[in-house]
Amino acid sequence: MSLDLDKRQRAMLREMGVRVWQPLPAPAALVQAEAEAAHTINNIAAGARPERAAARFDVEKPAATALRVPAAAAPQVDPLARPQGVDRMDWPALQAAVATCRACALCDSRSQTVFGVGPVAAGAAAPQVDWLIVGEAPGENEDLAGEPFVGQAGKLLDNMLLAMGLQRNQGEAPPQAGLSRSIFITNVLKCRPPANRNPDPAEVAQCEPYLQRQVELLQPKMILALGKFAAQSLLQGSVPDVQKIPLGKLRGQVFSYLGVPVVVSYHPAYLLRSLGDKAKAWDDLCLALDTLKRPA
Repeated sequence: MSLDLDKRQRAMLREMGVRVWQPLPAPAALVQAEAEAAHTINNIAAGARPERAAARFDVEKPAATALRVPAAAAPQVDPLARPQGVDRMDWPALQAAVATCRACALCDSRSQTVFGVGPVAAGAAAPQVDWLIVGEAPGENEDLAGEPFVGQAGKLLDNMLLAMGLQRNQGEAPPQAGLSRSIFITNVLKCRPPANRNPDPAEVAQCEPYLQRQVELLQPKMILALGKFAAQSLLQGSVPDVQKIPLGKLRGQVFSYLGVPVVVSYHPAYLLRSLGDKAKAWDDLCLALDTLKRPA
């Protein structure tokens, strides 16, 4: 698809730090354009196809990336420590349940839970959003801030959202002109695994009712699953042996979770390490945008 941006919109995106790749020029100017692109696009071997403009998401690459290490042993799980009746909770009760959850050993190492961030709820009713972004698990920065996707990965996600015409809700700050804030951002896990290791299946199982209830209350029109564990958690009930399917093979398709369309893409932290896959991520975002525009 093409975003079909006019000059004013392109100028606005440049001011926000989001560059938009242009369609390839006429053949006569192709050699010069390729030389300029090689100098300005961070040596990323990717370009816009004639039928689709691809956005470039630039953030400063961190000096080092924390390595995920496997868990030494499965955490101790106490199902009785999770509040009963999650499937009947309203929004405030669900937030309180997550904040006090002690259903697995992650509660002993966390600084705080990370419920998610989005529009302010009105009373007991959850905010109604068009988009739900689901990541994998909080990292160190998220654990300290109590908000998903902060730090370098968060900056990259924000730029991806801006290129889609979306903006993260940030307290009382007013939205930027022309951007939608109908978006909620959360993770599969609500607590940080120690040393940013991969989520344990037992931990995912304990948190899954919280995510399911969030979807039921938010009633999003589109879910964007970022990362392998987000995709596996959302698709385990509809895709056989999804744990054995590489993330790359789940891309380019539209799945469903509780009747909501789901598109799978790479986690921003992965894109910081694999710059060449940013173009693939843009294709995924375009698929999600296209799907959202289709009649129900």
